[in-house]
Amino acid sequence: MTARLGRADLHIHTLASDGTAGVEEILDVVEHGTDLDVIAITDHERIDAALVARSMTVDRGLRAEVIVGEEITTRGGHLLGLFLERPLPSLRSLRWTIAAIHDQGGLAIPAHPLVPYPLCAQGFALRRLLADADPRYHPDAIETFNPTALGRPWHGRVVAFADEHGLARVGNSDAHTTAAIGAGWTTFPGRTADDLRRAVLARQTNHHGTFHGTTGQFSTLGRQLRKYGRDARDNVAGIVRGDGTRRDLGYPGGRQRPPRFEDRAQ
Repeated sequence: MTARLGRADLHIHTLASDGTAGVEEILDVVEHGTDLDVIAITDHERIDAALVARSMTVDRGLRAEVIVGEEITTRGGHLLGLFLERPLPSLRSLRWTIAAIHDQGGLAIPAHPLVPYPLCAQGFALRRLLADADPRYHPDAIETFNPTALGRPWHGRVVAFADEHGLARVGNSDAHTTAAIGAGWTTFPGRTADDLRRAVLARQTNHHGTFHGTTGQFSTLGRQLRKYGRDARDNVAGIVRGDGTRRDLGYPGGRQRPPRFEDRAQ
């Protein structure tokens, strides 16, 4: 009997950036509503919610492991940094950011690549990096499945690019709602985050998933717009009250400034 491959969703957003759910809700959905073994929280330009999610998972003995990640805006497009301990600054070059991820011992994976849009890494830039003699500047994998509108039209081209250049295939949900978690996923030999890391480096991963419908994506945008409105009101109210609170970052204690983790389960 062949052992089941592990399953991972390595591109999930929380309230700390442009997601619409908090850490506790996301962890509950992963624990009780999916068969994922590993997830990565990859908020834009920050890792605080991801660090909290990892701590909560360990403290509460939850099934799925959490990888601390960040979706970093580089001058060459969005880049997923996985296995991070420190956040990386935005608007540096794609080359610099990949090297900085590797300096932390992390994995660097271009998100929704090849789409002709400024937030997506382009083929010419990735080819130039892959041709560099120094592997420090090479991406470790490529997001070959992303179920959003950015991913669908270019899916075949991205898969062909990965195969042409010997890059590991990774599938992710790019989830901004809990309903989207697991819509895209990666399979790998093993079950743990360390197994996943080894599989990416050995090019033993594969992508899976189902593309979103247009209606669902408009619904997500509506939720995001309502979230931004709440964020703005909470920021203004906290300043007026002078009580040290601001917008909700999606984890216990995340309304405080500076934000701090307060585990409600303790």
